Amino acid sequence: MIYVKFSSPINPQTAQNLMTFLSNQINVGQKEFYFLISSPGGSVNDGIVLYNFIKALPAKIIMHNIGIIDSIANVIFLAADERYSSPNASFLFHGVGFDIVQPIRMDEKDLREKLLIIERDQKSISDIISGRTQLKEKEVEEMFFRAKTKNPTEAKEIGIITDIKEAQIPEGSQIISL
Repeated sequence: MIYVKFSSPINPQTAQNLMTFLSNQINVGQKEFYFLISSPGGSVNDGIVLYNFIKALPAKIIMHNIGIIDSIANVIFLAADERYSSPNASFLFHGVGFDIVQPIRMDEKDLREKLLIIERDQKSISDIISGRTQLKEKEVEEMFFRAKTKNPTEAKEIGIITDIKEAQIPEGSQIISL
């Protein structure tokens, strides 16, 4: 088993680095990965790609929240069938948005397109969360609207995690930081 420490935002570079690393490890016969993960979230597209890629791997994947799992990082976290949380960690859920970094003029068509993209992304995320936890789609939508944070006890009650426990890396284990 390889222990993978991933404490980064989700963006094209971190997603590509993680997929390349996992591909290389699978190609040399690695069959088990234990993620020590904490992420403030980031790019929805990259998060969904990572979720689907991790789910497709012919390997056992374990995720352990060692800090914060926010936004799209929840989707990546849910790619594992075995999921844990440190007692003092948390999970933040909120709706999808978009950044405007400079003044921009938008007409009705542009605004409708942005709204369609937001609705599509929120539906994809909601489907993954409701499909991998005990939450109903309406409950997920409510969490998005209200920007809800879940502690480990709440996360266990709704099926985000399997159990609450401290992360422990056995002596002599291979640890990779990404």
